[in-house]
Amino acid sequence: VQLQASGGGLVQAGGSLRLSCAASGRTFSSYAVGWFRQAPGKEREFVATINFSGSNTDYADSVKGRFTISRDNAKNTVYLQMNSLRPEDTAVYSCAARSGRSYYSYRNDYAYWGQGTQVTVSS
Repeated sequence: VQLQASGGGLVQAGGSLRLSCAASGRTFSSYAVGWFRQAPGKEREFVATINFSGSNTDYADSVKGRFTISRDNAKNTVYLQMNSLRPEDTAVYSCAARSGRSYYSYRNDYAYWGQGTQVTVSS
């Protein structure tokens, strides 16, 4: 499966952005998807994940209550709605996918990665 993340940009603190992860392949509905981010000088970290059907999700503590992950399997797309953005959310955000019926919170769980999209939050 091939993935393409989009929707990043520059936003003021307190603002919102919605990222999209568009996937190719007819079996996307059988894949779990995760969002990860990497800030300059830091390791890539987990942000959110969703299982194949969208019925189960998990979030990093730092984004709980502010970010929402969802998916539309008919459109082969996973979304990350980001509200109440903070300067510390600034990073390159990437989506990843793997087959399986659960959700997965570790970067090493994922076999397929898309190119990232830059999110910059100004104070």
